[in-house]
Amino acid sequence: MAFFKYAGKNVYYEETGSGQPLFLLHGNSVSSKMFGGAADLYQNDFNVILVDFLGHGNSGRLKEFPVDFWYDEAMQIIELILLKGYEKVNLIGTSGGALAALNVALEREDLVDKVIADSFEGESVLSSWADTVREERGRTKSLEQMRLLWEYCHGGDWESVVDNDTDVIIRHEKSVKSFFHKDLAQLNVPVLLTASMEDDEFAERMDIERTFRDMADKIPDAKLHLFPNGGHPAMLTNVEEFSELAKEFFGV
Repeated sequence: MAFFKYAGKNVYYEETGSGQPLFLLHGNSVSSKMFGGAADLYQNDFNVILVDFLGHGNSGRLKEFPVDFWYDEAMQIIELILLKGYEKVNLIGTSGGALAALNVALEREDLVDKVIADSFEGESVLSSWADTVREERGRTKSLEQMRLLWEYCHGGDWESVVDNDTDVIIRHEKSVKSFFHKDLAQLNVPVLLTASMEDDEFAERMDIERTFRDMADKIPDAKLHLFPNGGHPAMLTNVEEFSELAKEFFGV
């Protein structure tokens, strides 16, 4: 097991394969274990790097997550890129990991080749999500499948990790609002935006097509791919088609 230090805590990462570095960034309330066998689809073409963001998975725990949550996660990735001396990495972030990936590119474009940002809610926390997330997470905890997933990702203290995630979504919507410190129009790296039109996380909360087309229009060098089928996230519910799309975008 490999770790690096961030804010005095251990952050877990692992590398497989060879080639240009490719980070796969996990979403909210889970860990890098969410990628499971999906990571295997990339390791013949890339040096695949998986990271458990601080407070998740095998990484050190926090009493509470920093309120500027997705920006802080980006800072963790930048720290690792610099530590390892990687040059021009590719990033695939899914769900909350997409926000971290875009923040990395916004803050340190010199370190990034291309970004795929998959299955996220736009440029700020949806108020409808923040207003109901505590109640919805309470119901989700009663589902055995989700409890097993969270335990698989985090271990026996999974509930405190999930509660921290629930809390930071609410705090971020109230005090920070935007996921990004810079406008998406300032992105100077190629970006592929992806989502599933049937995304069970967001389909009832937002106009997925309009949200993603608006972001693609704003980003100078952006492409958009909307999968007609599949749930949340598109990267895993359209796993093989997504991997082929990703490799084409990265020029493999």
